[in-house]
Formats: sequence, C-alpha cells, structure tokens
Amino acid sequence: MATQPPTTPDGERQVFFNAFDMNCVGHQSPGLWRHPEDRSREYRSLDYWVGLARTLEEGLFESLFIADVLGPYDVYEGSPRAALRSGAQVPVNDPILLVPAMAAATKNLGFGVTAGTAYEHPYPFSRRLATLDHLSDGRVGWNAVTGYLPSAARNLGEADQREHDERYDHADEYLDVIYQLLGGSWEDDAVADDPTTGVFTHPDKVHDIGHRGRFFTVPGAAIVEPSPQRVPLIFQAGASPRGQRFAGRHAEASFINSPTDALAKKATANLRAAAVAAGREPYDIRVFTLITVVTGKTDAEAKEKLEELASYVDIEGALALLSGWLGVDLARFDPDEPLGDVESNAIRSTVANFQALAGDDKEWTVRRIAKWAGIGGVGRVLVGSGETVARELARIQDETDVDGFNLAYHITPGTFEDLVEHVVPALQDLGRYKTEYRPGTLRNKLFGEGDRLSPRHYGARFAPSARPAAAG
Repeated sequence: MATQPPTTPDGERQVFFNAFDMNCVGHQSPGLWRHPEDRSREYRSLDYWVGLARTLEEGLFESLFIADVLGPYDVYEGSPRAALRSGAQVPVNDPILLVPAMAAATKNLGFGVTAGTAYEHPYPFSRRLATLDHLSDGRVGWNAVTGYLPSAARNLGEADQREHDERYDHADEYLDVIYQLLGGSWEDDAVADDPTTGVFTHPDKVHDIGHRGRFFTVPGAAIVEPSPQRVPLIFQAGASPRGQRFAGRHAEASFINSPTDALAKKATANLRAAAVAAGREPYDIRVFTLITVVTGKTDAEAKEKLEELASYVDIEGALALLSGWLGVDLARFDPDEPLGDVESNAIRSTVANFQALAGDDKEWTVRRIAKWAGIGGVGRVLVGSGETVARELARIQDETDVDGFNLAYHITPGTFEDLVEHVVPALQDLGRYKTEYRPGTLRNKLFGEGDRLSPRHYGARFAPSARPAAAG
C-alpha cells in the first residue's frame, strides 16, 4: 500500500531506480561527451534510445526520466556562448518524440517526459499526453515543470518568466484543466465501438468541462478517449516551499537534488508532510534523490575511473549550467571568492542547497562549486564496486527515507550498463531490489494500487465517478 514504504518479497525496503537523461549531448556532466566511450552524440538516433531502453529494462529500472529545457543557458556572462561551446544541454531535441519507439521495444519500462506548463495551452498538450499513454500501454509519466530559464520566456514572446510563486499558481490551474479533460470528460464506457448499432461513442457520456479560470478558458471535452491511466503519472521536481505545496497536491513521484543525508532527509520529510497537508498519505509520493554512480569490479577500479572522468570536465560548461540553476551570473564573482547569500527567481532549492553546504569545513567558492558540479550536476557522486555502492544506497535510503534514486550519467550508456552489471545484482543480494516487474501501468508498478489516480489524490475529484448523477 502507498501508505507504507514499498518492500521487496524479502520484507526489506525496496529501492527504485530511474535513469536520468536528456535528448542532448551534455546533460549533468558538461564536457564528458568528449570521453572516447561516451555515445551521447548519438542522441539524434532512435537506435541509441532503443538500445538504452532495453538496457534499463534488463536492469528493472522503473523509468527513463527525460529532462528538457526550452531555451539555452544564457545567465552566465549574459550569453549562451559558454553553453553552446561546451554542449551544456544545447543542442537539445524534444523528449516526447522518443517515447513511442522505446515503448515498442520494451514491455515494462516507464517513461517520464518533461513538459512545461508556462508556454503551451493545456488542451493540445493533453491530447499528446494521452496519445503517449495509449501507445505505451500506460507506461508514461509527465514531469510537470513551471520553467526557470529567462531565455525560454523571451523566445516565446515574454519579457521574462513569471515570478516564482505565480508560476506555481499558473501550474495549479493547468493541472486542473488536465484532470478535467483526461480524468473526467469521458466516462469509462463512453466508447461503444459497436458495429451492430453503428455507435462508436455515446455522445451523452462525453461531457464539456466548462472551465473558466484566471489563466485558461476551456469550454469543451477532451478530443481523445480515455487512456490506460487516464491521467499519466505525475512527476514533479520543485523543492521550494511553494513547490512542496504543489507536490503535496499533485505529485506522485518527486525528484530532489539534495547532496547530503541531512538535506535529503529534510526535503523528503517536507514532501511527505505536504502530501498529508493535502489530504493524502505520506507515501503517496515516491521520492527520488539525484545521484551519479561511478562503479566497476572493485573500489580501486571505480576510483581510477573517476579520476579519468574528471579530466574531461568542462568548467565553463559547469558554470553555465550552475548560473542557470541558481539564477545568478557566476561570472560576476571572483573564482576564489566565497559565494554568499543569493536571491533567485530560478530554482530556489539549488540556492538553498549551496547555502546549507556553505556551513561545511571549506569555503564554497565559484571555482570549487564548478569542479564539484562537473560530474553529476548538483547531486552527490558515489564511487566504488557494485557491493560498495549498493550498501551505500541502502544506507542513504534508511537514513533519509527516500524511495529511490534518480541516476544521472557521466558517460552514456556506459554509466547505465555499469549499474545493471554491478549495482543491481548487489542490491538484489541485499534483498533491496526487485527481481521482476510488477504488472500493469507505470502507476501500478510504483504503487500497486491500480492504474488510475488514487482516490486520495486531488485530481480524483474530477473522475467520472465523482460527477453527481443527473437529475431525473
């Protein structure tokens, strides 16, 4: 049950894995596309993505989570030059178009696609989302993001992005429209598909939503029939106080990027409390923390691998990414100057993490931050044999109460191949990782409570079963 932490058949707390990727060459480890074993340059090829999906399914990963941005990282030096030169998340292709090919090549792997609420109307987006859910037999999740890059806002006709908390107000209404369209406008038996009567869809079982809000007016019904999950699983990654309230209402899986046990434990507890405040149970949200794993047959081999990887880090690319995440131009600072308090309209949880880390035994200078974030971004990096990494992942879960790990790559697909070869079997030996998939949709795989939104979820109020019966 979602009200309790998920366990394996051995009775141990279960570790979930998501692969964290992006339809580009330089995701969380700028510069490592130059490594001779890295194949991220093949991001334009379906063969690459299908091969990756099959590797992840072999390793029983819950999903491949694909990040996205709609503009280049141009906060650093007020220009996209550094991001373009280093290949830091640019060029970047659409994540959604990858899913049908990977879904056709797999049976169980889920797919989390990132799409922002800021710049596309929910009506056409709801159709694309439902289409993916149909084509994947219910294995799709949507990472609902509000956006954080000013370049995206400008390229879509805005002077700048909305203020941080207003972006979430806008997103709340966006989700309301999605719930009404996909979750409620068609009754479960609306489609008759009856050649005898000639009725394909019962018109009286399709209902206009009549939505008129602050940001959107949507009078009609969805133009797609209900998909296996109706509303695909909702991912979310905002960890600011306003983002946590948004997660408490909407998120079924939430990603955090806390680089220490203490920060991860606090972020996880806040998300579980937000779920309770929204009328749900603490474990109605699966919490995944960002980690990059460098592993091999032995601890020594893994450490040697890390040293080699570090030689490929592009510091300027790291600064371009960090400036975008922080919402602060790090070029304004002396490289060896301690980074003090900063105000941000970008990703406030990233700012909070660095402010918390500033309390350690070393000053957090710009140079040190760039080197630290060069492999794996703002998440922690684990180095060791499969057995060493598996024990550390289990320890982190026990200490912080996270449900699983959002695993970024240093090189791809090598990072994920190493995880499947070394770490997954070691976790299984500890009794902490499944040996087969649970059947059904992505939602059922994560929660085991069926394919549709939980009745405790805010969006369930828009389901056809919640609609008052017609009088007479």
